[in-house]
Amino acid sequence: MSGVSRRELLFGTGGAIAGLAATAGGVAATGALGGPDAYGRAPTSARAGTETDTVTLEPPSDVVEATGATQAGIARPATPQRFGLLAVLDLPDGPADLGPRIAALGAAILTVTNSAGPLPDGPGDLTVTVGLGPRLVAGIDPGLPGATELPSFAGDGSMDPRRQGGDLLLAVHGSDPLALPTALRELRAALGDTTLRWSEPCFRGPGEGTVVRNPLGFHDGIVVPHGGDELAREVWLPTADDGGDPRVAGGTVCVVRRLVLDTERFAGLPPESQDAVMGRRRSDGAPLSGGTLSDDVDLHAKTPAGEYLVPARSHTRAAHPSFTGSGLMLRRGYTFATPAVGDDPGETGLLFVCFQRELDTFVRTQHRLDEADALTDFVTPTASATFLVLPGFDATRPLGSTLTG
Repeated sequence: MSGVSRRELLFGTGGAIAGLAATAGGVAATGALGGPDAYGRAPTSARAGTETDTVTLEPPSDVVEATGATQAGIARPATPQRFGLLAVLDLPDGPADLGPRIAALGAAILTVTNSAGPLPDGPGDLTVTVGLGPRLVAGIDPGLPGATELPSFAGDGSMDPRRQGGDLLLAVHGSDPLALPTALRELRAALGDTTLRWSEPCFRGPGEGTVVRNPLGFHDGIVVPHGGDELAREVWLPTADDGGDPRVAGGTVCVVRRLVLDTERFAGLPPESQDAVMGRRRSDGAPLSGGTLSDDVDLHAKTPAGEYLVPARSHTRAAHPSFTGSGLMLRRGYTFATPAVGDDPGETGLLFVCFQRELDTFVRTQHRLDEADALTDFVTPTASATFLVLPGFDATRPLGSTLTG
């Protein structure tokens, strides 16, 4: 039989691996049998009737530019890739030699996202997003965005300290899950000495834009900033002309929360009770106040008996910006799942990842959820951290150079 490339093995003739990866993302890869592949497309080539039959199913390979005024993996690509690998690291020496180390990391990003880089089948749509933790940011200037640690929220008291905080976030995403650990190894090698706090592989189901079904089966990522103007107002840190600090202009503040979900208990609720917890219909994502998935919730709509159509403790109502007085978050969440072993059922949950101009946007929203969200009864937080995502960079402006010099 003729040789099969790693990418063919993953997405085509290697049905076992393709099946595992696609099932994890909620999609069956049937391309090897002549049907659509994990991306809903027909096979691009096949030769029937010989013992060397092969099907080559190339995943989306649109290159995502790594350079620019902002980092990739936040607003571009507009539809997040299907797979991710997040790693939270510590730098044992703290801020010492931070500038050269981050510059070397940026150079490594340019290498792994280059077609001539270390990934044997090329980078495809691989992106890398880098954030600095509060300890490092405060060491540069305690008045900078991102220099403040996240407070403790309800349920955080039992969290493993190793999953709280951290010096560095490396978020690698792409359509080829086998490329992600290779890329992460290259990035860590460029950084030099680091200590891993925790890491998590993750995946998303099919979706358009930021909207995707979460592990509970409901649409998520609906209410987010759209378009350049809203992103500039809600997500990107402003330029000096807009009153911002030029050292971090084009960056953003990221929050990462690892949330274990009690999917079994939630699934045991009657369908109408599930909808009431969320404030939207599971079937199509429409708010219980009426409309379609893309319509905003009407918080004032009531039944003839005077009850709110969107229940008082529903997640949609509790998280609404009108109650928190905060801005919008750009959410790019992913699902994680750890295997069951014996009597241990494993864990299924959401890697909640959001980007905003101010940490207070998330903090005020989370405090409101702690007070008024029925969904919290099904959520256990197991990791929590915030990072200053550095401004964009290029070959002449190294990563982090505006901040570290």
